[in-house]
Amino acid sequence: MTTHSNTPAGWHPDPHGAPQLLRWWDGSRWTEHTSPVPQGQGQPAQGQSAQGQPAQQAPAQQVPQQPQAPQGQFGQPQAAQVPQGQFGQPQAAPVAPPAADPAKVQRQVQRQAGVTPTAQGGGTLFTEPVLVVNQKAKLIELTNEYSVMDQAGNTLGSVVQVGQSTLKKVARFVASIDQFMTHKLEIRDAYGQPQMLLTRPRKFMKSRVIVERADGQPVGEIVQQNMIGKINFAMMVNGQQVGAIKAENWRAWNFSIVDHADNEVARITKTWEGLAKTMFTTADNYVLQIHYQLPEPLLSLVVATALTVDTALKQDARGFG
Repeated sequence: MTTHSNTPAGWHPDPHGAPQLLRWWDGSRWTEHTSPVPQGQGQPAQGQSAQGQPAQQAPAQQVPQQPQAPQGQFGQPQAAQVPQGQFGQPQAAPVAPPAADPAKVQRQVQRQAGVTPTAQGGGTLFTEPVLVVNQKAKLIELTNEYSVMDQAGNTLGSVVQVGQSTLKKVARFVASIDQFMTHKLEIRDAYGQPQMLLTRPRKFMKSRVIVERADGQPVGEIVQQNMIGKINFAMMVNGQQVGAIKAENWRAWNFSIVDHADNEVARITKTWEGLAKTMFTTADNYVLQIHYQLPEPLLSLVVATALTVDTALKQDARGFG
């Protein structure tokens, strides 16, 4: 179904596919308010609200499937939805990522990362002040996968590695040669729709991550500056540095993100993923805290930072090599 801004406000069948559930459409976007379908009453007929009132001059139109991007705490619109397979990679139908344990995520944010609860944002990858990025743990990791949540544990999206051939997966299994391979990570929203693509070309010493929008338009690059001491990355747009990612210690676990004037705008905190994951997998968990509203393209680069750090520094040792 497609989105029509003239669809009347009211209770409509839940576009997320929940059976026997109604969701409130305020005339421009879906809200978080839901209500069960009254007993003895099926789904409301098309063009009619759940209260039985006819829609306003909207014959034969379909109920919106996805909300238009809300203006959240940071006032940034959600990236436009785009067709599947736009990056040239075969892609299955979008599937919403599984829900996380909210209590576990909240402990990760508040106790491990030390982030004080703040007001919720707009409910998207680009409008929340806190993003929790947790990597899916695998004993043998051949495809990187991450879940992205807000500070309350609500799913905001996912990240999936794309473009890997069978030969490449075999090579990753038998040898630790990830740094000599090109890696592509697709950032998807809560509906499974691509939002950005991160490409880390094969490297020898220092990493470079290319950030693109879903339609292929370039956002910028995140470039590793040094290999010894506290690791730093420069955030570049059209050849100009707009910010930096600075490790706070030589272990490169926590990072301060600054703008072009060296003012801190966000922070990355690596949280402990548990003894079993630490010993037997390469999975890492991060909390990204954005301090205040950021302009584009700095906002998109900051959203990509936790994944950049993990891909550039933490994911080059795996397999049996």
